[in-house]
Amino acid sequence: MTNTTTISTLAGDGEFTAYRATPAGTPKAAIVVIQEIFGVNAGIRRKCDTLAEAGYLAIAPDLFWRLEPGIELDPDIKPEFDRALELMGQFDQDKGIADIDASIRAVRNELGDGGKVGVVGYCLGGRLAFMTAARTDVDASVGYYGVGIDGLLGEKHAIAHPVLLHVPEEDHFVDKDSQAAMHAGLDDHPKVTIYDYAGEDHGFATEFGERRSDAAAKLADERTAKFFAEHLD
Repeated sequence: MTNTTTISTLAGDGEFTAYRATPAGTPKAAIVVIQEIFGVNAGIRRKCDTLAEAGYLAIAPDLFWRLEPGIELDPDIKPEFDRALELMGQFDQDKGIADIDASIRAVRNELGDGGKVGVVGYCLGGRLAFMTAARTDVDASVGYYGVGIDGLLGEKHAIAHPVLLHVPEEDHFVDKDSQAAMHAGLDDHPKVTIYDYAGEDHGFATEFGERRSDAAAKLADERTAKFFAEHLD
């Protein structure tokens, strides 16, 4: 069963929607799926559906609701890609983390005592997943091709729960120096695991479209599934 749920901000100054995918039985945990710069589009909804099929309650909050509620963009269409970049430039990441935190609390309350919550994010969402690990009590975090994580390493000491990062080596948004800085800053962190993907570019694990690299996407998703099974189930 799939539908939309509404979540109130922690500050009590508004509410936003989230796509929701519910498993057939009792959820074994919940996972918040953090969007790319393209909104909660078909690909992000498919990520939720797949997680629900695996037994998780999955929601994808509309993080761009303050800018343009309900926007869905296709990265393979240039004007839509350009619009996504504009939204990214206007997006308040601190408020985005607060909305993710509100989403985590909402699903945790729904699960009841002892229910665990993870996050998984892509692109912008990969960056936000790292920030969520450092700034909230989320139980496990996964980031795919997060941008600018090398600039967030000052927050690594606040990470208390497991983090998994997928890093494509040919990411045209994250150069080799940035990747090296991530490894230098995080390889010895007891909670952080980094997997590198040789020859792969940004967006390789997208569900649909030209950016997908099927073999690497399946490998990364298998690693993510194992990670969540270990830390959430």
